[in-house]
Amino acid sequence: MNAGFGRIGLGRFAGSGEDPPRSGPATSVWLKRGLLWLLAASIVGSAVWLLMPPSEGNVAQTEPVKLALASVDPAPPAMASATSAAEAAGLDRLKISSQTWRRGGLGSKALVTFTLRNDNDYAVKDVEIICAFARRDGSHLTDRSRLLADTVGMKSRKTFARVPVGFVNVNADQAKCSLVTAQRA
Repeated sequence: MNAGFGRIGLGRFAGSGEDPPRSGPATSVWLKRGLLWLLAASIVGSAVWLLMPPSEGNVAQTEPVKLALASVDPAPPAMASATSAAEAAGLDRLKISSQTWRRGGLGSKALVTFTLRNDNDYAVKDVEIICAFARRDGSHLTDRSRLLADTVGMKSRKTFARVPVGFVNVNADQAKCSLVTAQRA
């Protein structure tokens, strides 16, 4: 009851009883090349995977760290505690009175405009600020800091316009800047 389907596709070797010729060295060369390409692709893929930054996944976001107002004090250790307390109290009278931010650099950089108000009886210089960026829902994204080399005179205010503080995430919608350090001028 053989319908003859066993001979379909065998061509001239169908009824002769001999096996079709095996392809010789050409098949083994192609097989070896294919395995080499597969090995190379897996090595490249593994290297790319290792170089990628870790995913945050569902890890809980930590709250931004609130930094205390501090200053560098060149006084000797015996007088350092009294001097630094006095300077820290004086630097409490330095504050950011207004602030706004916008995107620049094709939307990847944060440009902050703010006004520093110095109510101290001395000028301050080397003011360092830190800006915390958050999503629309308020979850923290990143912090960027910047050292301002300008001097703010005593009992005055100074506006810093469009200060670049660094690259920000595309999801950043809010920014809050704070003072970190300042020195007497």
